[in-house]
Amino acid sequence: MALPSSFTTTHTPPRISPTATATATHTSQLTHLKLNPILRRSPLRAFVPLTTRNITRHCDNVTKCLFTGIVEEMGTVKKLGMALHGGFDLQIAAKTVLDGVSLGDSIAINGTCLTVTEFDGRVSDFTVGLSPETLRKTSLSELEPGSPVNLERAVTPTSRMGGHFVQGHVDGTGEIVSMDPEGDSLWVKVRAEKGLLKYVVPKGFIAVDGTSLTVVDVFDDEGCFNFMLVAYTQHKVVIPLKKVGHKVNLEVDILGKYVERLLSSGFVQSIADS
Repeated sequence: MALPSSFTTTHTPPRISPTATATATHTSQLTHLKLNPILRRSPLRAFVPLTTRNITRHCDNVTKCLFTGIVEEMGTVKKLGMALHGGFDLQIAAKTVLDGVSLGDSIAINGTCLTVTEFDGRVSDFTVGLSPETLRKTSLSELEPGSPVNLERAVTPTSRMGGHFVQGHVDGTGEIVSMDPEGDSLWVKVRAEKGLLKYVVPKGFIAVDGTSLTVVDVFDDEGCFNFMLVAYTQHKVVIPLKKVGHKVNLEVDILGKYVERLLSSGFVQSIADS
């Protein structure tokens, strides 16, 4: 892919971590982009088409991953790099999610399930690969070095289910249309495609940038829904750091899709007729 003249590429050798808990690193040589100030549009947006495409899945692991939508920490984007294999690598500074991490583990980044391809416990960062399809379907194309991101590790059999079932399969993106404070809480309204909005119901679950939230109201005539963030949550997730017009990743409650599938297939009617 041709790069704008304001970008330069440098080759960096693979890093080998000296710590016992982070000895594995990506073995291929990486090419990283040096990006100019955040005021410029992200180079990853070159992968974003002008038209909307169908919903796809982004979890790269063969083993299915599951999350709860309870953000464990906010990480910081360190680098966006073009890899030798033709895709992009995203490197993120983090601490909590590196505890017990292994190559191939799933970590949700702003609600997108991605696979750890490199990590270094010494400098507290990890790397995931971003395919062009992932960039087209999510808001990750808007990330810049320094951008904060929500992070959550996949659940284990002993994890608490504090939120709801989140697969890390982003259904599409929404646009923030308003952010209004009320006391120490924050009202956020998001515009979504009609195909997604039909699965959003008042008092139902939705994952916004990987955060499990309760929908307050749905405005079908505006194509929007809203939710409220309490003061504590505002300090733990990236949504309040965004502005009106920014995109957010959306994953609707999977239960609604199953119900729709059963009804459309005639399964319920077949039981009633039996």
